[in-house]
Amino acid sequence: MEHIIKKWDILWQKYYIFFASLSFLKKMSVCLGFALLTGLSAQLYINLPFTPVPFTGQVFVVLLAGVLLGKNFGAISQIVYLTGGSVGINWFYASGAGFFRHTTGYMLGFVAAAYIIGVLTEKNNSCAGRLTAMFLGVIVILILGTLWLSLFLRIPITKAFTVGFLPFVPLDLIKAYLAGTVANSIQKNSINKK
Repeated sequence: MEHIIKKWDILWQKYYIFFASLSFLKKMSVCLGFALLTGLSAQLYINLPFTPVPFTGQVFVVLLAGVLLGKNFGAISQIVYLTGGSVGINWFYASGAGFFRHTTGYMLGFVAAAYIIGVLTEKNNSCAGRLTAMFLGVIVILILGTLWLSLFLRIPITKAFTVGFLPFVPLDLIKAYLAGTVANSIQKNSINKK
């Protein structure tokens, strides 16, 4: 097991060095890659019977984008995702497209979360700082998603909170922990390399 962990650490160390050395245009290509990963993770969804909002794999990718690409490139990756789906690329959940959807608030939250995570990890790049940033990113996504859901479906905010926020907290916090663990592995190696 220790051998596998060491290989994993080396892989991420190489990624971090690679990303830091890229030109602006190449970093934008990585942003496009994260937008594609977000789109792919949107296809991993489970419709829940008690809410119109599906459970997807997107949050994990968004959180990693914020910490691995930083505030600007992390947010750009999610802007590319949101813009692409809004103009017709079928990469929103269930191969959907179009801006005006009941889940648009969550996708706006992806942009905000990636940016906020990048800002917070620049200020505090410790293990605890990264995990805290991830947890706050999840809360931002859920709050913006809930507010949009209330407006879009014309339901009271309390109802939107019940169907659009509460059911997702436990699993999204697990995603935040997992994304934080991956990011800690990468960041630990990048610090050791410097």
